[in-house]
Amino acid sequence: MRKVWSGFLAILLVVGVLAACSGGDEKGSGDEKSSGGAKGTVKFGGIFDLTGGTGDVGTPYAEGAEAYFDSLKGELINGYNVEIIGDDYAYKIPEAQKMYQKLKSKDKVSAILGWGTGDTEALRQQIAADKLPYISGSYSENLKNIEESPYNFLAAATYSDQARSAIKWIKDNHSGGSPTIAFLYNDTAFGKSPIEDAKKFAEENGIEVVDEQVVDLQALDATSQLLNMEKKNPDYAIIQQTWGATATILKDAKKLGIDTQFIGLNWATGEGLIPIAGDAAEGFIGVVTHAFPYEDLPGMDEIKAYLETKGEKLEEKDQKFIQGWVSAKIMIEGMKLADDPTTGEGIRGGLEKLNNLDLGGLAAPVSFSSDNHAGTNQIRLAEVKDGKFEIFTEYIGY
Repeated sequence: MRKVWSGFLAILLVVGVLAACSGGDEKGSGDEKSSGGAKGTVKFGGIFDLTGGTGDVGTPYAEGAEAYFDSLKGELINGYNVEIIGDDYAYKIPEAQKMYQKLKSKDKVSAILGWGTGDTEALRQQIAADKLPYISGSYSENLKNIEESPYNFLAAATYSDQARSAIKWIKDNHSGGSPTIAFLYNDTAFGKSPIEDAKKFAEENGIEVVDEQVVDLQALDATSQLLNMEKKNPDYAIIQQTWGATATILKDAKKLGIDTQFIGLNWATGEGLIPIAGDAAEGFIGVVTHAFPYEDLPGMDEIKAYLETKGEKLEEKDQKFIQGWVSAKIMIEGMKLADDPTTGEGIRGGLEKLNNLDLGGLAAPVSFSSDNHAGTNQIRLAEVKDGKFEIFTEYIGY
């Protein structure tokens, strides 16, 4: 099992202990240079999927989150050093639960960057009881319920909101009669998360849902499902998968000569899809929640500068790396505004002060409040042209 922050963690722990011993009387504010006067180290947990069913997108996401914390080395946040303690749970809910308990009890983290829908939803009662702010890679609509999930924060549009926005775009742009749609998803909490909400929204907007097919998260063949779907001849099919199954769907659809327009939600979208889907990816439309590294945006400057210190290049990274970076950045921005940056309650309060946080174009601005932890409902759309995703909308909602 791959350990996140191997050598760096050991160095940072030593720095944190030495800094804590040196004391410091005044509470810092925002970013400061670490000069040996740190009050201590605030620890954050990372529950990542590197080798499981969503490891194709989970690995670059984890790397982006790690990189953001690494970029803060030598900085004080509200007078404290920060570090992340993360590991691979291989997309297994029992492993996530074990890891959560370790992070809470042994590592004594103040907040956590999580990952999957099934594990995030399974943990939310514990998260609430333990008062640990939790920003996950899951954008499940269920996490919007602040009474049940008072410490969960959604850093991007929910899967349901993504699907609603895609359906709204279909309604506004389809020509030639009333459009019909199908859904292709996997039989996990992640896969099923937006389906009922999307079906309801389609019905409310006069769009007929003619079919839905379940395709395994790691499927290498989707021929039978696509043949069944073809009988209903949908104009559009919305995909809720990661890169691997999405590539399988697109390749088999091309082989079968299916001309349905495929639209993937955010984890189906990204550069990692193109090498495995090949020319079958041409014309695929993806929901974009976070920027591509090749976009000329102000927020890319700090990532580029950090990578240069590591002898790496921005063009070597992908969109999911940006996604992990942004999730970690949002958490730390909340810590900066916290009255007490060392506790979960304090960091939650800081996150709830974020209002239209400008992420330099890396993602839609996010806002939280004491009664709303859904940061945004905005997405963009991109189409694969000549082997590259090209954005063709501004940020849109529904």
